[in-house]
Amino acid sequence: MKTFNLCLLGFGNVGRALAALLVKKRGELRAGYGIDWRVTGVATRRLGRLVAPEGFADAELAGGAVSPRASPPPAGVPGWLRAARADVLFETTSLEPLTGEPAVSHARAGLEAGAHVVTANKGTIVHAYRELSELARERGRRFMFEATVADCPVFSLFRGSLPAARLLAFAGVVNSTTNVILEEIEAGGTFDDGVRRAQQLGIAETDPSHDVDGWDAAVKVCAVANVLMRARLGPGDVRREGIRGLSAGEVRAARDEGRPYRLVARARRDAGGRVEATVGPERLGPAGPFASVAGTTLAVHFELDVLPGLTVVAHRPDLQSTAYGLLADFVNAVKNGTAGGGGRASNNLFVD
Repeated sequence: MKTFNLCLLGFGNVGRALAALLVKKRGELRAGYGIDWRVTGVATRRLGRLVAPEGFADAELAGGAVSPRASPPPAGVPGWLRAARADVLFETTSLEPLTGEPAVSHARAGLEAGAHVVTANKGTIVHAYRELSELARERGRRFMFEATVADCPVFSLFRGSLPAARLLAFAGVVNSTTNVILEEIEAGGTFDDGVRRAQQLGIAETDPSHDVDGWDAAVKVCAVANVLMRARLGPGDVRREGIRGLSAGEVRAARDEGRPYRLVARARRDAGGRVEATVGPERLGPAGPFASVAGTTLAVHFELDVLPGLTVVAHRPDLQSTAYGLLADFVNAVKNGTAGGGGRASNNLFVD
């Protein structure tokens, strides 16, 4: 049985859901994979950087309320990781779309400390995918990020099931908040009603600008294109339009005609080899790959040189879905290694 020291950087909705899922799945991890764990570090803006070398109690973690320890907090994230003797760092801080910070620095610190890094922050792969993947390879660790896009297998699908397949283009409905807002308007409500509903569901921030203005979708399309198409896109390279410009009349008329609006992200490689990406509201037909997308459901449709179309759908994902992406990455990072390490298995798809 291998026991791994886990550090949770960020203990908001996703971090707490991950902690609860770890506790729930402890028996399956032990029996099925020979993996045991203890959470030795938790860092939050409110509580600071907490360390428990013996591990925080399962009851604390499952309840989402860890208690501060009496010892002085370590200085900086690197000091915290050292004090907690981290084998795996889970990075679940909030997205900053234009720079990816401080998540990029957190991931770098984790790898430099000798830990595997598992993140739900897509800013890390938009702004530093190659750097962090190379650093992970140099340190014999893994940089994993399945939970960053669409709450369903996207990167691992290509890593494990589609060897030598070349991605030509993809499109996705990858933002739940805009789905919910548009559906609320379709039902006779207002834009603000839709925002409140999304916030009640726990999928929208107090300020939903990143969602409704298309920044979240733009970062996600860059993340997928940069990893799976070897692009070098930043959010500023994406032609982006949010949903604020749609009138209630337009939204309801589109629904009545059976072609509702949804915010769609797209990327395609042109004849010259350049990857171009867009985000904007589109009317969806009843026979298209996104016909079943409703509520918080997310979907990504791929066009490959060996398959004309392949669609992955996450039906109404929730916080546990995101947490499971993190847990699955943890298992894949450590299952072939020894306690405190994971060998030098490949941790990425394409790095130039």
